[in-house]
Amino acid sequence: MVLGIDDTERLFSISGAVLALVIAVYLIPTRLTKNSWITDTAKAKGTTCPSGYTYHASQCTKQVLTHPSYWLPQFLVTLIIGLVMLAFAYRRKRAGVAFCALLLGLSTSSFIGLLSFLFLLLGGWLIVRAFRLQKFGDPTFKGSNARAREMAKAKKEGRALDPTPTTGNKSGSKSGSKSGSKSGSKSGAKSTTRPSTPAPSKRYTPKQQPRKR
Repeated sequence: MVLGIDDTERLFSISGAVLALVIAVYLIPTRLTKNSWITDTAKAKGTTCPSGYTYHASQCTKQVLTHPSYWLPQFLVTLIIGLVMLAFAYRRKRAGVAFCALLLGLSTSSFIGLLSFLFLLLGGWLIVRAFRLQKFGDPTFKGSNARAREMAKAKKEGRALDPTPTTGNKSGSKSGSKSGSKSGSKSGAKSTTRPSTPAPSKRYTPKQQPRKR
C-alpha cells in the first residue's frame, strides 16, 4: 500500500488534478486569445528602483504587456501534467501523483501565486504518509505517533516489538477468534450429526448344503 493510495488520498489527488485542468482552461480566454497586462516586480535599493519601475509599498513594480505566445508553454505544461496526474490518481500510483503535484507547484507559482502552494502541499502530504506507512504501518498522524511511542517503549525496556501495528493485531485476533469459533462450531456440528456405522446383523444364516452329483 506504500506505492498505492487509499480512497482519501485518491480523492485529494483527483481534486488536485481537476484544479490543474481548471487553471489550464482559465488561461485560454484570459491569456491565450489576447494580449494581457501583468505586474512585474523588482528588488528596491532603499527607495530607488531600476529604470521603468515605480516604487510602491516597499517594492518596485511595473506593468508589462504580454503576448499570447508568452503563456502558451505554461498552458501546455499545466494541461499535460494535470492530465497525467489524473491518470496516476485513477490508477492509484502514489509516486506519480506526488511527482506531478510537486511539479505543478513549481511550474505554476509564477502566475497563480499562493495557489500553487496547494500542489506542493499535496505532494508533500503523500510523501509523508508513505513514510509513515512504511515505518509505522499507519499513514495517519495519530496512528503513527502511537506506534512510535510503542516502539520507543519497547526499545527502552529491551524487548522485541511485534512488527505489525496494534490495530492490525486487534483486527487479526478478532478475525482469528471469529474464524476459529466458526470453524470449531461447524466441525462440532458435523461431528454430532455424523451418522454412526450400522451394527452387525444378528440374523442366523444357515450353511449351504453341498450339491449332489
